[in-house]
Amino acid sequence: MITKDAYKQKIEAELDMAEAKMTEFKAQMKLSSADAQLSYAKHIETLDHGIEATKIKLKELGEAGEDAWERIQEGVESAWGSLSDAVKDASAIFNKK
Repeated sequence: MITKDAYKQKIEAELDMAEAKMTEFKAQMKLSSADAQLSYAKHIETLDHGIEATKIKLKELGEAGEDAWERIQEGVESAWGSLSDAVKDASAIFNKK
């Protein structure tokens, strides 16, 4: 069984990777045509929302007591799953160019 702190560190590391990807996508967007920038901006906005939602859930996890953190873990997993899917979708779009 993973501990609360180990789980939190794992999600924080994955969140750092998602933020790095978003930064990379923003740089690619700046080099794209105006039409492509509109499409890319939507994906970046989705990533940004997912990152913020995951950060909120991580904060809740950090504030949870040892007896309650496993209940909150489900919400963190849901937020991370949505963010992970958004990163995959954006990667598919940005890597097409």
